[in-house]
Amino acid sequence: MIKKVWHLSLIIGLRFLGLFIVMSVLSAYALNLEGATPTLVGLAVGGYALTQAALQVPFGVLSDKIGRKKAILIGLLIFAAGSVVAAVADDIYTLLIGRFLQGAGAIGAVVIAMISDHVKEEERAHAMAVMGMVIALAFTFAMVFGPIVGGLAGVPSLFYLTAAMAVLSIILLFTIVPESPKITHNFSEEEAKVSSVFKDADLKRMYVTFLFHSSTMAIAFFLIPMVLKHNFHLPLNEFWKIYLPAVIFGILAMGPAAVFGEKYNKGKEIFLISIASIALAFILMGFASSLWLFGVGVSLFFIGFNMFEPLLQSFVSKFAKAHQKGAALGVANTFAYIGMGVGATLAGKIFEISSAAGVAMAVLVISILWAIWIAGMRNPGLRATIYLNKELFDFDKLAELRAKEGVTDTYINETEGILVVKYDKEKLDEDELRGFMLKR
Repeated sequence: MIKKVWHLSLIIGLRFLGLFIVMSVLSAYALNLEGATPTLVGLAVGGYALTQAALQVPFGVLSDKIGRKKAILIGLLIFAAGSVVAAVADDIYTLLIGRFLQGAGAIGAVVIAMISDHVKEEERAHAMAVMGMVIALAFTFAMVFGPIVGGLAGVPSLFYLTAAMAVLSIILLFTIVPESPKITHNFSEEEAKVSSVFKDADLKRMYVTFLFHSSTMAIAFFLIPMVLKHNFHLPLNEFWKIYLPAVIFGILAMGPAAVFGEKYNKGKEIFLISIASIALAFILMGFASSLWLFGVGVSLFFIGFNMFEPLLQSFVSKFAKAHQKGAALGVANTFAYIGMGVGATLAGKIFEISSAAGVAMAVLVISILWAIWIAGMRNPGLRATIYLNKELFDFDKLAELRAKEGVTDTYINETEGILVVKYDKEKLDEDELRGFMLKR
């Protein structure tokens, strides 16, 4: 399991590296392009997320139909093409086209769904933590070397590097990544509709959480480079001095968040602490009178933001049924990318008519609404899974099994010959459920 997860995490890590290595300096660079305004710069920062939002669900559904690998290949090719267009841009509008194309390669949910295909329910938090660690390492590398390379070789070189990473990901996809197991789902025609992923109350809460979480990230990536360059006059190749300690603190925060969120079933509490950290971070960044205080704000932001990372995708995978995983993760990531696109664009507009302080106050409002929304969430940690050789199962009982109160999902892993049953531990006893399932 771990080997498969590492291979898939490497691909998603390379893609995020390509995005992050540009994001660390993009707003400061884009403001100097012909035709640029703060609002258009904000759109350039978050613009790729708008096309991601439009295509995330189609890619998720497509992957459920044609297979994960084919969907990932299509997305990586589009992403590479957009990177090249952005690299050759000499005005803000060409850069926007490139960024929109980059976003059209919406494979994030597909890779996550593929990881879920290969991983048992009980091991999913570990798998998501591995993926989160790879992304965090990519993020750390990008925050340090993005400003250095961008400052020395120019920001266009970062876009070319991003295209190269996409090509490398394609090679890895077809050389080291296994095919997903063949799954036979047990669901009705009504359950098969994409709209079914909007009927679960827990999933809907997670979708909005993805929206707010990503909007704050996009706002931060608009605000931080702009303030560092134009308020504190820090050269691009010295941005890493602010980013590096912040990212390190953020990585360190992920471990305790994962432990308390998954092992101790305190996900909601972790989310509320994270929101408070993000709100305080923006107040410090928006009103800081010294570079040192601004740096403290940046570190607080990464701590709060990263505490969400080990839990978000895992929670959606737990709430979604097997045949919904691609679509549910697609919807969740759609909300995330809407948040990124709208967040960065609004940050640009507020910055244009106000200041960094105005952006900070807007985030404070978002944080209050977000905390109210999270307060009504329940933790999903009381679910468990039974794996049974399908030859031992009495299929005459399938309909009765699915109708049992507390059974949340059933499907068959044809590749391994296993019947998988997800259930609520508070409502059903494992031994009794196993006894019911076995042939007499």
